Amino acid sequence: MRRVAVTGIGVISPLGNSTWALLESLAAARSGIRRLDGPEYARLASPIAAPAAAEPAPVADPAKSRMMDRTTHFALDASRQALAQAGLPLATLDPSRVGVFIGTGMGGAQSTDDGYRTLYGEQSDRIKPFSVLLAMNSAAASWIGLEYGFTGPNLTFTTACSSSAVAIGEAAMRIASGAADVMLAGGTEAPLCLGPMKAWEAIRTIATPDPRAPSASCKPFSKDRTGMVLGEGAAVLLLEEWESAQARDAVILAEITGYGLTTDVVHLTHPSVEGQARAMALALASARIDAASVDYINAHGTGTPANDAVETAAIKQVFGERAYRIPVSSTKSLHGHLLGAAGALEFAIAILAMDAGIVPPTANLLQPDPACDLDYVPNHARADATIRTVMSNSFAFGGTSVALIGQSRRFHAH
Repeated sequence: MRRVAVTGIGVISPLGNSTWALLESLAAARSGIRRLDGPEYARLASPIAAPAAAEPAPVADPAKSRMMDRTTHFALDASRQALAQAGLPLATLDPSRVGVFIGTGMGGAQSTDDGYRTLYGEQSDRIKPFSVLLAMNSAAASWIGLEYGFTGPNLTFTTACSSSAVAIGEAAMRIASGAADVMLAGGTEAPLCLGPMKAWEAIRTIATPDPRAPSASCKPFSKDRTGMVLGEGAAVLLLEEWESAQARDAVILAEITGYGLTTDVVHLTHPSVEGQARAMALALASARIDAASVDYINAHGTGTPANDAVETAAIKQVFGERAYRIPVSSTKSLHGHLLGAAGALEFAIAILAMDAGIVPPTANLLQPDPACDLDYVPNHARADATIRTVMSNSFAFGGTSVALIGQSRRFHAH
């Protein structure tokens, strides 16, 4: 099996549209969550969310742009950033050996919502002619392939909140097995429109706005947590075969060494300790490391009462007494829950934190919960940390559980 290097990361996020802006916001515990303004959001019981910090870079061709949903624009800009950071000489690549794997939970949600508003709200039959192409879940991955002429495997993964973690794990396996040499892998999501947000409210998982500050509404692992906050954005990683990256003197950000994928069949929406623990244990086994090697865990940490207690118990089951000495944080407390893009953004954050020696915080953790008693890095980031190995957890409605492991380019287990 070949080794897999991460040589580029691109992000569109509530905390910034570059890796340095994202890391700076995390280090300062600066929240991207806010109250949504505008008449459209007046119908929401909880009008809070984490919008992208800025609009993505525009697509040069206006005709193409009109055929793209917001979620595709996010993915294209994140891909552009990842390719630029990697400094990959595209002209020297065999395009049939380059693939694109993207995860999304809701696809072109804005385009779907717009279509329903026209058809049912306005009672008009004048639906946009490109509605299917705008809304289909595979649009973002397809457009990335088209823009760069990559003719290798192009797949879209939809496993709810673990979609982009699956995309990264599966892309890494393609390189490790020799089926591809380079992969763009990650996720994108743009659910901050009325229909999707009302649907999430209906399932009763959305946080109650904090009366003191809307930005503090997401409180993972805190006793007073009330739910999750939706966010939007994209994160894309450029993965390539290790020796090729070294041969071209690429700056290697991390090595992907572990990928655990399991299915929790206890309940469609309620997680189990066993299901989450198996994903983490499989990731450790595939990385050929033991629990003592993990220096930081980016938790799924949604801020819902059920998830946070279950994930805490699962971490304890896998890591034993070591669990109490591993910094664990939920960065969703600052950037919200990006649904299908969450896994990619959070794995990117774990890699960036490892490289910078910063442990990101869990914000808004002011009331300890006896059921959640690990080191959650409350409220403030930690600097000057030695992080050699990181784990990122993604657990989804439907039961697809994923843990990814990345190791510093400076330290390797093999």
